[in-house]
Amino acid sequence: MKEGQKLWTKEELILAVNLYCKLPFGKMHKGNKEIIQFAGLIGRTPSSIALKLGNFASFDPTLKERGIKGASNASKLDKQIWDEFYNNWDEALIESEKLLAGAKNTTIEKLNKIDISEIIREGVEKERLVKTRVNQSIFRSIILATYDNTCCISGITNPDLLIASHIVAWSKDEKNRLNPMNGLCLNALHDRAFDKCLITVSADDYTIKISKKLKLKNAPSMLQENFSNLEGRAILLPDKFLPSKELLKIHNNLFKE
Repeated sequence: MKEGQKLWTKEELILAVNLYCKLPFGKMHKGNKEIIQFAGLIGRTPSSIALKLGNFASFDPTLKERGIKGASNASKLDKQIWDEFYNNWDEALIESEKLLAGAKNTTIEKLNKIDISEIIREGVEKERLVKTRVNQSIFRSIILATYDNTCCISGITNPDLLIASHIVAWSKDEKNRLNPMNGLCLNALHDRAFDKCLITVSADDYTIKISKKLKLKNAPSMLQENFSNLEGRAILLPDKFLPSKELLKIHNNLFKE
């Protein structure tokens, strides 16, 4: 360590992984406004934050698969914190979000713009519903960042039209609810079709498969443009957190050919 530098604490590293998850890989540089704000929050320089994100990138297996190495001077503690996230995304992300809320002197609900008063009026189990909405907010932030706010099928870039879709449904796999590799960024139409297993993404080569139920003779042009014409086309892949092939295989098996 160079003279004048201070060691990263475990808490700072946890917050840094949280940020890593929420930034597109191509925007992890010292000039990024979010990195500058985060640097101010924990009392470090934007350059040191960008370097630390590069350290975490060196552990990301999906980046390695794409031939991207990341920074090479990561510490043992960096690897330990990364592994804690990678082996238990759901618990680690929630804990990191609580830590971030504390650093910003707010609550995890306010941090994720959850309206508590609305939940109270609904007369349901408050704690369970708040947790669900926070989880969904975190997952959306991560997936949209991973795909750089772009639908991986249509290329639509308007966030208001984008949905963070689970490859294996929220209700079917509690352990992978917040796993970034269990997500696809889709527009509302293709999200609905994916949820109903009328389209899927091949685990072999990330190409789109369309159910025969959507490839009808004399189908309206809109149906052809939005579905039939997509058959065999590759999705737009993110720079990090590639969709899990194991999870895609599960969806492939549910696909209504």
